Amino acid sequence: MSVAAESGRRASARRRLSPRLIGIGLTVLVVAAILLSTTYKKGDVKTTASGQKAFDPASYGTDTFPKAVAALEKNAVPLPELLAALRKDQAAASEQYGHRAGNSPYAFATKGEGVAGKTEANLMEIKVPGVPKSTRVSLQVGPALNGTSIRDAVGFIKFGQFTNQVEYADAATALNQQVKANVLKANPPAGLAGKKVSFLGAFTLITPTVVTITPVRLEASA
Repeated sequence: MSVAAESGRRASARRRLSPRLIGIGLTVLVVAAILLSTTYKKGDVKTTASGQKAFDPASYGTDTFPKAVAALEKNAVPLPELLAALRKDQAAASEQYGHRAGNSPYAFATKGEGVAGKTEANLMEIKVPGVPKSTRVSLQVGPALNGTSIRDAVGFIKFGQFTNQVEYADAATALNQQVKANVLKANPPAGLAGKKVSFLGAFTLITPTVVTITPVRLEASA
């Protein structure tokens, strides 16, 4: 084969291989860029599609519950005093003592002492001195704890702190779960019936004659 023919063959081969080599080179560069920009996290850390850390209700409850208890303790109004103010002027008392999001009902921090009754349908009725007999006061004691009273009454938890309504609702549930784990487990309601108890908690106002409190502290009084 002549020198000219051989040179032509090599040039033709280079023309055929160049696009393929270019493609391989670009692929290698893309893969390298992805590897360099990827942050690897532990398998137990969940992330959203955008790579942000996902909301973890359990961790939120553990971290926030002590702060919630402190806020409720600081702002709690004795239940007889609070109910008297609500009966006198519900709008004014709600503005003074309560918290709410948007047009939702007001939630209140309260505390008191009374004699515990039997538990029925997740509620333990409690007779609190100074509260009218026409008013039924109950403590949520599970096993199911419903509502958003703790979340709403503390004052520092706002909807804007969460990505969506689901996370906002999960935050309330997480705090209720902490009540089950840290309050009710240590003080089974069955063992409190007939005893004088003290409580600290929150309730959402539906009517001043039916008060259902979610306790963040509950114990038999001395």
